[in-house]
Amino acid sequence: MDIAFPSSGTFISSIKESCRIVTLAAHIKVENAAIKRLLESPSFRSSFHRVSGSHGLAFPLKFPSLLSELNFLSVLSLLNFASGYRVPLHEQTGRGAWDNIRAFTFSLYLSSASGQGDLLSAKGMKTMSEQQVAQHMGVSIHVERPHEKIPGVTVGELGGPIYELVKLISSTLTETGQILDAAGYSELGGFVLESLKEGAKVDPSASLGIVLERLVRAIPAFRDMAVVDGKPVYCFKKALFLIHAVKIRFGSSPPFPIPSTAQAPVFTDNVLPSLLVHLGVLDLTGATSHGLHKLFPGAESEDKINTLLALPPEASQAQDTKKALPKDGPVLTTEQAYILRAAAVHACEKIVEYARSDGQNSEEQTWLKDITLPELDIWLWAVAKDRPDYRKLERFVLRGTVFF
Repeated sequence: MDIAFPSSGTFISSIKESCRIVTLAAHIKVENAAIKRLLESPSFRSSFHRVSGSHGLAFPLKFPSLLSELNFLSVLSLLNFASGYRVPLHEQTGRGAWDNIRAFTFSLYLSSASGQGDLLSAKGMKTMSEQQVAQHMGVSIHVERPHEKIPGVTVGELGGPIYELVKLISSTLTETGQILDAAGYSELGGFVLESLKEGAKVDPSASLGIVLERLVRAIPAFRDMAVVDGKPVYCFKKALFLIHAVKIRFGSSPPFPIPSTAQAPVFTDNVLPSLLVHLGVLDLTGATSHGLHKLFPGAESEDKINTLLALPPEASQAQDTKKALPKDGPVLTTEQAYILRAAAVHACEKIVEYARSDGQNSEEQTWLKDITLPELDIWLWAVAKDRPDYRKLERFVLRGTVFF
């Protein structure tokens, strides 16, 4: 079923409202008592300030110009997916999805800087082959199978989950490069810069939505939306992430207009909803319509939740866990994934709303009144890597998507 864009000027409110409607329709509960338990937990209190700054956006690169850096950040955000390939990526490279995408984008930039043609330009992107992607990622896209006629001999052929991912990256780059080139832009960063300037022409409260709308309407890989049970769901994770990444990198003394992202919906992926289930904020026990209640068996256990919300275990265990290969969580349908991602958006809205409401916080927690949605997003995303017991928690898997 085709899905229409939100009406012009309503992109931010459409994310929040569509996610609220889908969460309620799925009978996913987000109770104030569960939010209070999270916000007052030793885990949250002891790690929020330390971890919510761990955005992964500091780069060991020297850029020749602001536009060059903005373009790098833009392409990195465009490619900020691959979560469904976390385990096979770990098997081949020892790194997860985000670290692989970051290393890949570094490699494209460094090759371009050494005079091998600008792979991060529109023209470089539109000719990006699967072989180039595999080479810059440092991965193998062949799988071995037994020879049909000769016993004991194996033959290599293109295939496997990493080849699937390489095809998604290649097609995202070529499609985006073709669109930019046809529209007269020499790189994605130039289009993003123009969008930021367009956002500055309206009331500041509307500028985030205007920038988001321009990105989503122009670039298919930013059109993170679907129809679930006849209702539209809008997430736009990567486009929101891009705007916030620009804010983090350039916001302290902006060289160009940057909208406020304090009210931006969270950048919902597979980590946020999975962690919110494990931490007891998303209650799936009544969500039977799409079989969501069966996805994380035992996650509703009070003992398990309380252990996770306590202080982390001792460091000796941490070392063992870091070396262990992660395990895939439940493999979802596209509809199940959109419902859970929508529920994470809605839950985070409720968490921040609760934190800011009068009388909910003890004296020593007055700082909670100032937390923003992006800070909460980064805490959830980063704490999932930070604690050894959280690293072991299953995250749901959706392959074949370029949206998260």
